[in-house]
Amino acid sequence: MTASDSTRLERVRQELLIRARVPRHPLQYLTVDQIAPVLARLESLDREHWAETFRDGAEPYERAAAEAEAANDAAAAARQYLVAYDLYHMARFPAPNSPGKLGAYRRAQQMHRQAVRWLKVDMERVEIPFGGRPGEGRMCVALLRKPSEVQRPAVLITWGGIDTFKEERERGADPFLAAGLAVLAIDMPGVGDAPLSGSTDAERLWDPVFDWIESRSDLDAARVGVLGLSTGGYWATKLAHTRRERIRCAINHGGPAHFAFQPDWIARAEDGEYLMELSATLASAFGGATYDDWVRIAPTLSLLDLGILDQPCAPLLLWNGVDDTVFPIQDMHLLLEHGDPKLVRFAPGGHMGYVAETLPTMLAFLGLHLG
Repeated sequence: MTASDSTRLERVRQELLIRARVPRHPLQYLTVDQIAPVLARLESLDREHWAETFRDGAEPYERAAAEAEAANDAAAAARQYLVAYDLYHMARFPAPNSPGKLGAYRRAQQMHRQAVRWLKVDMERVEIPFGGRPGEGRMCVALLRKPSEVQRPAVLITWGGIDTFKEERERGADPFLAAGLAVLAIDMPGVGDAPLSGSTDAERLWDPVFDWIESRSDLDAARVGVLGLSTGGYWATKLAHTRRERIRCAINHGGPAHFAFQPDWIARAEDGEYLMELSATLASAFGGATYDDWVRIAPTLSLLDLGILDQPCAPLLLWNGVDDTVFPIQDMHLLLEHGDPKLVRFAPGGHMGYVAETLPTMLAFLGLHLG
């Protein structure tokens, strides 16, 4: 391992220890005491070694969960399954782009399903037929949760970015459920169980999802909003313009539009705040695998060059941190300079701009447009 590799490894190790104290992305349920022994065994950022190390850390918690399950101890089973899930989730982080990471992702999904069962969360796993092209999948998998007191709720379709999949988005559903919204968590193109890779027309992923909502008598297809986080904000912006007749509103939380796709920014962002493998992980969501692949693919995605931004759009809320080093704040400014007026809030800090007002502002925006 070179000196630079050792430095990167130590940076990742220390950053994850810091994030475990909250916890915050990408950690969800892990404490410092639970993740520190795993991090101590990491010898490199090699994908297979990373997956194996976190997988080995997860297995004792999976066994403990099974023992609690056998004893019918619901609280202990749920707690242990959540820890096992988060360690398998970390084993596949940031993307399941190696055999070991893909295997860890499937284990993480199994642990998530078990935890949900013991937590008695009312969640429906749905498979929506997708009429794709040759070589694409035939199913869009989604996780649906509905508010208990609302007969025919409005629907929020939500997804993450290159490293946050539907299982992680389902966890954040509670505030929206409390506001009376049904939450449909899906994977954006190119990640998780999505049936197609990201591309210049991959927004067609959402067409059968909208159709499926219309087929459900227990959901109000006339009141649909979308929320995309990080890279997923790109798709929220694109849907606001290209599928505006099918949604009431959209939120782009920290997503790119144009400048983020240019080679000079890609080079800068590689040394920014993202934890590891930014360009390679972006590339993996859009049909590539490497930094060079991303430099080649990214410019084709520009919403400005595609002629999207001057089209009319559904009500659109833009939110990001002014010091974002993953996607430049200039992309948000660009969106304000084109097409219909938008609502915008820039927050202090880096990527996504999480502050106390973030969630309340989004809930108020959704309430305004979804009722």
